[in-house]
Formats: sequence, structure tokens, C-alpha cells
Amino acid sequence: MSLIKTQPFDELKKMKGVRFPGFVSFRQLLITGPPGAGKSTLIRKLGGWSEEGYIDLSLNKWWAAQSLSLRPREIHLGFPFKGIKEALAVFEKPWMEASPPLEPDFPRMRIPPPKHFFFSADWRQRYIFEFILPNAQELLKQRIKRAGRGTHHVDETLSLELVEKQLAVYRMTAKYLYQQGIPIYIREGADAVPQCIILEPAAENL
Repeated sequence: MSLIKTQPFDELKKMKGVRFPGFVSFRQLLITGPPGAGKSTLIRKLGGWSEEGYIDLSLNKWWAAQSLSLRPREIHLGFPFKGIKEALAVFEKPWMEASPPLEPDFPRMRIPPPKHFFFSADWRQRYIFEFILPNAQELLKQRIKRAGRGTHHVDETLSLELVEKQLAVYRMTAKYLYQQGIPIYIREGADAVPQCIILEPAAENL
């Protein structure tokens, strides 16, 4: 399992009764994470945009997608994987049924360009990504409970192994994007304290 070293932020503030890092602006927020992590719960607390969005991280200029224009909102991610032409979400069958598990293809992930000119858009600072990444066993419990309501087809096939694999993809991606200069922080659940990512010198390269 891929782990991320984190620590609490020195400065927090409350927005809509939820704790956030002090630098976060309400309209910058994009909330992502694996199925059942608590994205919709947090969006409802914030009174954010109710419809889920989707971005394919392998597409050029994904950062200009229409789905990102209304914020805060919940965003599902499509990941490029080695040996697979099209990006996949971790709840799609080709990813879930792959054996051995597919590995993220980080060189194919597109990164917003840095701001070069005074009047040009600063795409790297336009959004702040919150990755909700609960403990695997807690996430499995949440999804089993949700499966009983029959509201989400992604909960039809559940196991601790699957949940751990989904979490690992999101953890690795959060770390990689953070290394590339994208504003990202971690929250272990909708009610948890946000954490900043710590990059250790010997572990900066995935």
C-alpha cells in the first residue's frame, strides 16, 4: 500500500462549520477521493455544487474543463494506467478486473502550465484539491453500510483488497500532483482535520 506522510496544518479556519487550511478559498475547492470516501457528505455540508464532475488527467488542458467551472464540487478522476490507452476511473470494470493490478502511468498525467505572464491564467493556483482518503477498513465499513441501501452500483462488489487498491491509486496521485506544484491536501474523512503532505528527501520520486 502506498502511504503519504502528513502533518496537521499550523493554521486552520472554518467555512460552513468545516475546518480547512487557512490558505483555502471556498471557490477554489475540488473534492476528490475513492468511492464512498465522503465526498458527497462534505459537499452537502458546504452547500456546494451538487452534481458530480469528472476529469481525465491524461487529457491536455483538463484544467480548463467545463466540469471545473462551478465550485466547490465533487470530482471523480480518470487515471492513465500503463498498457491501457484510455484513462480509467477506479470503479470501472477494466480496472477492477485487471490482474495483476494496473499501475498508474504518471508521465501521461498532464500538469497545468505555470503562470508566465501578468495577464495569463494561473492554472496551478486556480484550484485546490482536497483528497479524502480514509483508513481502508473504515472505508470498507462505510461502503458496506451504503451497499445495504442499494444507492450506488459501485458498492456491488466489495472487498478490503479492492478498497486498499483504490486508495493506493489516489494516494500515489495526490503525492505526484503535489510534487508537480498542484495545491493539494489530505483529509482522512469528511469530519477529519485536514493534513498537509510532507515529502521526505529520499522518497520524493515515485
